[in-house]
Amino acid sequence: MRFGVQTALQNTRPNELIPLWRRLEELGYDWISVWDHFHAVGGGTDNLEAMTMHTALALCTERVRVGGLVYSVNYRPLAVLANGIAAIDHLSNGRATLGLGAGYMQSEYDAWGYDFPPPRDRLDLLEDSLSGLRRLFAGEAVTEHRRHLRLEGAVCDPTPVQERLPIWIGGGGEQRTIPMAARLADGWNVPMASLSDFDRKVRVLDHHIELAGRDRRAVERSVGLGLCWDRSLLVERFGDRAASLEPMILGGSTGEVTERVATYRDAGADWLFVSIRAPFDLEELERFAEEVVPEFR
Repeated sequence: MRFGVQTALQNTRPNELIPLWRRLEELGYDWISVWDHFHAVGGGTDNLEAMTMHTALALCTERVRVGGLVYSVNYRPLAVLANGIAAIDHLSNGRATLGLGAGYMQSEYDAWGYDFPPPRDRLDLLEDSLSGLRRLFAGEAVTEHRRHLRLEGAVCDPTPVQERLPIWIGGGGEQRTIPMAARLADGWNVPMASLSDFDRKVRVLDHHIELAGRDRRAVERSVGLGLCWDRSLLVERFGDRAASLEPMILGGSTGEVTERVATYRDAGADWLFVSIRAPFDLEELERFAEEVVPEFR
């Protein structure tokens, strides 16, 4: 099992994020990622743009996987996304992972003038985009005439450093999203999932991997969880959401946290991402890296 940190981009600035990312790499985390939003989740508008900060992340680290978890396929033309991620892969010397999602925050769509299609159309675009990106990253000239995607001899040049840049799908939908990840993706992430939910969704993923004739190891599976060592602070940190989020937040003694992490590993998690928002508590992440992570090496 491997570990990473998903860093939210709301209510923070680069001069806070860059030293945080460098310290996380020093602590031995194997992955650092950013999210893709224009507004703060939960309210407010203070939020840094994802691709710019993904670039900064690539430049200020040397070893960790640098991920975008996940880019909404509705926010950027495929050419912008493909060429931008390829450039980030060059800047990171082949450490980039691209996460894709169908998008869900209608308030962002409305504020910035994007259409907010029904789920079926957004998922159709996600599937078309993943297939198109795979071909673009492979160096093909791509022509597509689809309802949600039109390309005329599109080329991504230069292609990424990695021969197969990993493309992950994020989301927990068991009807379309997880089956799509099973058929087409290199990895799958579900954010803030209880153990029972994660266990069920992994079984759905494995079923569809088998139907697709792929090897189980072809799709890395990951889960995002919160971290709050002192459980008496849950209400202070999360307010009226504390009770509903509690099953998805690690906390308690080192032994208790280690045991809970092990249950996710046993349920099939290849990766566990600690999801954090500003104000960042570096001491909590240091303790997790020093006391919990070594138990899974």
